[in-house]
Amino acid sequence: MSLESVRAFLAERAPDVEILELAVSTATVALAAEAHGVEPGRIAKTLSLRFGEKVVLIVARGDARLDNRKLKTAFGVKAKMLGPEEVLELTGHPVGGVCPFGLATPLPVYCDVSLRAFDEVVPAAGSVHSAVRIDTLRMAEIVGATWVDVCQELVQEAVHVAETA
Repeated sequence: MSLESVRAFLAERAPDVEILELAVSTATVALAAEAHGVEPGRIAKTLSLRFGEKVVLIVARGDARLDNRKLKTAFGVKAKMLGPEEVLELTGHPVGGVCPFGLATPLPVYCDVSLRAFDEVVPAAGSVHSAVRIDTLRMAEIVGATWVDVCQELVQEAVHVAETA
């Protein structure tokens, strides 16, 4: 049913966005990146978090890590990840297929600013075998997301090693 709720959501809000269904699992960032032929950062992972009584979804680039200090500053209380059963119950999507589209329960959606490094991202589409390719800003717009800065800064490795030899 989860894939169908995403299909219905996109038909209403973004009918031109095609759901990509694959024979292989895309349940992790690494699997999804390999299956879609993109860098891991371009995978838009959706995390389900509880802040006190409030449950929210945070969409971040696939290679980003949440920063607990930034989360507490943004939401006022310490974050707790939801368990798989609660994720499925509240979103209608299984872990590995969670996305901000076609939710079983209306939940606030936040997009981390880390996503802005990409013009197009690849979020899941309600199952561990489906995804969409979508403009980053458009994704945020159609789900009514609020932009936040809650991930750790990505450390860039030095590229000029050969220049100093």
